[in-house]
Amino acid sequence: MNKIIKKLLALCVSVVVVLRGVLPVTAEEAIEEPDNLYALSACLMDAESGRILFAKDADVRRANASTTKIMTLIVTLERADLADIVTVSNYAASQPDVQLNAVSGEQFYLKDLCFSLMLESHNDSAVAIAEHVAGSVEQFAAYMNEKAQEIGCTDTHFVTPNGLDKEDAEGFHGTTASDLARIMSYCILESPQRETFLAITQTPSYSFSDVDGKRSFSCTNHNAFLTMMDGVLSGKTGFTGNAGYCYVGALQRDDRVYVVALLGCGWPNNKTYKWSDSKKLMQYGIDAFSRVKIEDTAVPEQAFTDIPVIGARTEEIGGMDAVGVEYIEDESAPLSMLLKQGEEIQVVYERTEQLEAPVDSGEPVGYIEYRMQDQILRRDVLVTDRAIKAADLSWNMHQVLDRFLF
Repeated sequence: MNKIIKKLLALCVSVVVVLRGVLPVTAEEAIEEPDNLYALSACLMDAESGRILFAKDADVRRANASTTKIMTLIVTLERADLADIVTVSNYAASQPDVQLNAVSGEQFYLKDLCFSLMLESHNDSAVAIAEHVAGSVEQFAAYMNEKAQEIGCTDTHFVTPNGLDKEDAEGFHGTTASDLARIMSYCILESPQRETFLAITQTPSYSFSDVDGKRSFSCTNHNAFLTMMDGVLSGKTGFTGNAGYCYVGALQRDDRVYVVALLGCGWPNNKTYKWSDSKKLMQYGIDAFSRVKIEDTAVPEQAFTDIPVIGARTEEIGGMDAVGVEYIEDESAPLSMLLKQGEEIQVVYERTEQLEAPVDSGEPVGYIEYRMQDQILRRDVLVTDRAIKAADLSWNMHQVLDRFLF
């Protein structure tokens, strides 16, 4: 049995410490989850950590209409230059309403089409952009799906850049409320183009012309939620007969950023349902949650006490040495978490009780986990702080001779 397996089988000590994120409150003070939502699927997400704070059928894949265009925009910003000139194709010009009404052969600056895409939700602009960036709508959809997988979406499939209902060999165009919230979180916090994304989606109105200056266009932002609550950062509406009214939006309050995603939130004559649901979910997030730094949940000192090492080279033959313990932080994990009143974070650590020389510097000897319910929030690795050589036969004989002769 090799040295690594021996150390893995060494006697370990496991300790669980329960730490409250915030003080518990009485049942009378507890803030109830939203009910009677209109949306068929809904998700409220902590954008920083990705934690889902509220869900209603949030993992059911549905058509998501023009909320698709947040992905279209972020892929475009990350892959192309906004100063590019885009030539409108016959196919792009043939897209159904809502349209910019661009004419085949007409040219526009890519930047201007991005405002057309997001403020007025023009379907022809979406296709013109996709064809320019990727050469074809199919290749652009592949870029979108690649980005979705990179972000961590588990049940999303894009076929069109404008969100119109369509299917291909791999299924229908759609996403889940939780995946849509993840995409928006990426767009506003993680993407290298997040500032440009926010600048475009926050613009109230925008005017431009074609490259030749023959026609002028004006766009107005249809995300009415921008003025409905303080701190709204971004958002995108959507509608098709199959998808119903959809919405994804983000809001910041102090150190908290919330994302709401709604799918199937009413059909014609129910256009305002998405605003009602969005306000209800955002207010719940604001009232019920507070941000707690994960690193502020203290780990017991015992996790970092020295570990005895047997068989080490010491001044006395057969003596005992010890190695210190450090930790390597899980850099992929969130630094903080939104917790509801009364929720608890558990700190669990497990480490080797004894080691056998030789020991390498940085050798794993255990871990520290921060957990909430069944979710692991963060996992830091405990490692040795230095190397220790083994007192092998040659070294022991040398020590004996040293003492006998000198």
